[in-house]
Amino acid sequence: MNPSFLTRLRAEWAPSIPRELLAGAVATFALIPEVIAFSFVAGVDPSVGLFASFVISLVIAFTGGRPAMVSAAAGSVALVAAPLVQSHGLGYLLAAGLLAGAVQVAFGLMKLGVLMRFVSSSVRTGFVNALALLIFAAQLPHLHGASVATWGALALGLALIYGLPWLGQRLAWPALSVIPSPLICVVVLTVLASALGLHLPTVGDLGRLPDALPVFALPQVPASLDTLRIILLPALAIAMVGLLESVLTAAVVDELTDTPSDKNRECAGLGLANIAASLFGGIAGCGMIGQAVGNVKYGGRGRLSTLFAGVFLLILMVALKPWVSQVPVIALVAIMVMVSAETFDWKSLSALVRHPRLSSAAMLATVAVTIATHNLAAGVAVGVVLSGVFFAFKVSRMLDVRMHDDAQTGQRTWHVSGQVFFASADAFIEAFDVLGAEGRAVCIDVTHAHFWDITAVAALDKVVQRLRHHGCTVQVLGLSEASAVLIDRLGDDAVAGRLRGDPAAG
Repeated sequence: MNPSFLTRLRAEWAPSIPRELLAGAVATFALIPEVIAFSFVAGVDPSVGLFASFVISLVIAFTGGRPAMVSAAAGSVALVAAPLVQSHGLGYLLAAGLLAGAVQVAFGLMKLGVLMRFVSSSVRTGFVNALALLIFAAQLPHLHGASVATWGALALGLALIYGLPWLGQRLAWPALSVIPSPLICVVVLTVLASALGLHLPTVGDLGRLPDALPVFALPQVPASLDTLRIILLPALAIAMVGLLESVLTAAVVDELTDTPSDKNRECAGLGLANIAASLFGGIAGCGMIGQAVGNVKYGGRGRLSTLFAGVFLLILMVALKPWVSQVPVIALVAIMVMVSAETFDWKSLSALVRHPRLSSAAMLATVAVTIATHNLAAGVAVGVVLSGVFFAFKVSRMLDVRMHDDAQTGQRTWHVSGQVFFASADAFIEAFDVLGAEGRAVCIDVTHAHFWDITAVAALDKVVQRLRHHGCTVQVLGLSEASAVLIDRLGDDAVAGRLRGDPAAG
């Protein structure tokens, strides 16, 4: 076998096998409380979310475009799925997951992942911060009315998670950095709770855990147009929410690892994973940014960490179910608090003062809408719209129109520079003193301007018509090739003639 192929394969799958396995295990423990909670949000049994997470992790490890990224049953998808489950039951949710997966595969094959480039850096930061806050808020119910023992266990868990790596560095003990501290936290708190007889809520108290392997089965729904009518809109919503969250999560992991990823492959891989999850009785899912950040933080760089996160989840839920049932929930809460803190972009707080106000406003709007609706897609959509509006506003202010009169010839010339489009068209028209130029020879020099759309061309034509109406002879100079092509595409010979200086076109 080609040595270079083996080198590439190892780099993609497992740069360091021990680190990949340990990082995947950390991601697994971070998955358990969220997946169970999201299952309740969707109105399905916890086993539905847990089986889905196993299948999605397994499939996307091979088909996804972003190594080290963790995907599973997610809260954003659960919010979209809940009304369908309540109105028609689990079978229709599984059918919707199949259709959503097919849409995502088509999205990836058509290479539409490029559309995510329209999500600005400010919106991405808002997306990350909002998700970090939602992860933290999801832990608060576990602390409501908590006992002293629970608070003490949380404090000890956080001390272990943050203190052991620090202690390992100070004492130069590599053993403390080899095993991720969240795993040590789970083991220590479980042993202490059992040895001291502490009455702490356990994973087994969250809901019935699966006691068998997932089984392949087609959704039990009628194969009819009526079924398609019921699942079509929920499936499209699941598909779009999943694509959005996965691609943005992939972008975050790209930044953390300084490596690129294939967003189109990630979209198609997610679709295949959701199709497989639905065929094995699981809810659809998407990228999990908190778990992905935790995976990368503890050394996950290849596909093996993603694969092991799913495999280890199944092992814990089925083979080691009696042991996992005894794990204190507060140990997982400590891990999720760490994940929340690691996910939040703390630098963005100081950047609020340094960055342009409109960019900061887009970021804050993304956070506010996401937290208010608990819908990441809604928050990002609002952020993208605001970013577009703010961008158009900023570009429209870059337009400059300066007037110059030639004392010898009496000709008046307007020099236009900047961008003329729908947002700056009115300002462009208002910049011309038509009455002051009455009866004179006029030149409009647009050499340093660009006309982007039909509204811009119509604005230029309106100025020319107004000047001619007041007895001016008008000449338009410097139309760029792109602007001229746009004028020709209008299909209006009169407009084209006026803008090229044809008096007969007046």
